[in-house]
Amino acid sequence: MNPVFEFAKSISVETICYGSWAKLQKRLSLRAGKLTMIYENGSLRTISTGEFEIVRMIYSAVRGKAWLTVEPEITHEEIDIQENSFQIKYNCHYRLADIDFIATYSIKGDADSSLSFEMEGEALTTFQKCRIGFCLLHPVEECTSKKCIITQSNEVKENATFPVNISPSQPFKDIKTMEWKVSDCRCTVEFHGDIFETEDHRNWTDASFKTYCTPLNLPYPSTVQKGEKIRQKIFLKVAVENFKGSETKSANQIVLFPDQLKPLPQIGIGQSTRPQKMSSDEVSIIKTLSFDHYRIDLYLFEDNWKVKAAVAIEGAIMLNYPLMFALFLDEHALQQAHQFIDWVLAFDIKIGRVILFHQTIQSTPDSLTDSIAPLFRSRIAGVKIGCGTNANFAQLNRNRPESDKADFISYSIHPQEHATDNQSLVENLKAQEYTVESAMQFAHGKEVWVSPVNLQRRFNANLENFEHTFIGETIPPQVDARLMSLFGAGWSAISLKHLLESGLNGCTYFETVGERGLFQGETDSRWPVEFRSVAGMIFPVFHIFKFILANKGFQVMKSQSSQPLFVDSLVLSDGLNIRAMVVNFTALPQMVEILGCREDWNIKSLDPDSFALAASSSLWLDKEPVKRYNLRNNLSLSPFSINFIDGFLKL
Repeated sequence: MNPVFEFAKSISVETICYGSWAKLQKRLSLRAGKLTMIYENGSLRTISTGEFEIVRMIYSAVRGKAWLTVEPEITHEEIDIQENSFQIKYNCHYRLADIDFIATYSIKGDADSSLSFEMEGEALTTFQKCRIGFCLLHPVEECTSKKCIITQSNEVKENATFPVNISPSQPFKDIKTMEWKVSDCRCTVEFHGDIFETEDHRNWTDASFKTYCTPLNLPYPSTVQKGEKIRQKIFLKVAVENFKGSETKSANQIVLFPDQLKPLPQIGIGQSTRPQKMSSDEVSIIKTLSFDHYRIDLYLFEDNWKVKAAVAIEGAIMLNYPLMFALFLDEHALQQAHQFIDWVLAFDIKIGRVILFHQTIQSTPDSLTDSIAPLFRSRIAGVKIGCGTNANFAQLNRNRPESDKADFISYSIHPQEHATDNQSLVENLKAQEYTVESAMQFAHGKEVWVSPVNLQRRFNANLENFEHTFIGETIPPQVDARLMSLFGAGWSAISLKHLLESGLNGCTYFETVGERGLFQGETDSRWPVEFRSVAGMIFPVFHIFKFILANKGFQVMKSQSSQPLFVDSLVLSDGLNIRAMVVNFTALPQMVEILGCREDWNIKSLDPDSFALAASSSLWLDKEPVKRYNLRNNLSLSPFSINFIDGFLKL
């Protein structure tokens, strides 16, 4: 029997679904008059009236001197839920390094469609912080381009507008009260205990505008003294006109838009960061995916860069993909560029693209691009030159390249700058599309690339511009066990959906092999407790790219889900045929109705039942028998499943 199959069969269903043995957080449905919401892990989520979302989330955060979020221990939770009101009390203990902070929280929802959220905290040690206090997230879809009224701390009222393109700076400052409308709902929120302001969270691919304290124009980190007390309160009131309850739908709906097609962009893969070189067998598995490029990062400011580069080139030659070099240079950039070109031209490889980054400056200086790009073009035929940032869209948006010597701009994406839970990662997927749309507004006709996309943060962009080799025996912060799970595959599929539908020119995802790659490779997991994998194991995300890259002759068709937090899809079409991936993000079966296609489909489902077979063969998608399905009946999706569907457009 295949040992990988046997191992995969032994993994807990929780690990198969979302990479961890831990149970999902308990979610409670609450009502305050005409407002509905979810209480989860000390936070209020999706505060809505009928079908309209008013507030995405209200929560409290403690962030240390390097902006690292301190996860609290919640105790003494008391919950009283009535038909149209509720009251919740709990304590939190925040501990990390020298931070020791306790807080008592009280949440109250009333029948008049109002709610309050209060915090009383005390520092048990003296420590430095960048933030302590409440954050309120406004949903982008309901707020973009909408008018609002800001009452400042001096009682002066200001008319303002939620931005359409992603704002590099805070659109609203010095907020005491904010008023805005969502459909027929007049919303008012009051902030007490600190000075609040709003930032455009889309800069970090969060699908929200965040109102937070303390203002960033004040020095940070700041010192909190032992014994110091912090008190804050948020009060939200929603006046609902012409209230209509949300319609109860028997199934999620996915609508296809056959007239909205975009060509597939170039899709590439990154070099593995694991210590071992790729073997010939591992290379053979990767080559079945037909990626369009292979990204290699080189730090040319290091004395030994050629040692690491030699390992990278060895793998690149075996893969025979066009290469994308991400080169990091310093004040000796011209000399370093000459040395790199002299070295790399000795190899028989195809250099497709070079991205120029600076060691210490977050977005490529125009002077660097202007001086180095002509050198590369003069010596490497056909090479495309990029500039931008190795960090988040925020760093690019705040330092927009203007050089006309670049062919494309580039930035990276990861979904965990502010939150790490599954729900937030799903809620924020559409924000990846927003970043491309905004980048196109200042790219001056250059191509827009996202490279790389990762599930986990590679480095702290508040402190540095590139990743350092992790030293230690514990699992590195760059590794997220959800990548080997169904959730990681589903997240990747819908990340691809939003980037591909945006019309970007190219993207790089993940790594070839290892715990940050598409499959485990020939060595067991280095962290077998936290990352449940063995040698030879194929991760579900592998099959996502197998599906996409096997259909390069197709175009991306826009599709829209009625409930994208539950079910979403990526659809490809050649004008007649449909190839789709439909993802269930939830722990419950979901029914889905697909509109715009013929009724007969062939379906293969990657779910908890088929996980072991898919984990034991890179050819699973080719060999798995299809199930024929008639869409006169709604399609039933297993929990956390990815469903590969072949069918025809309804012409």
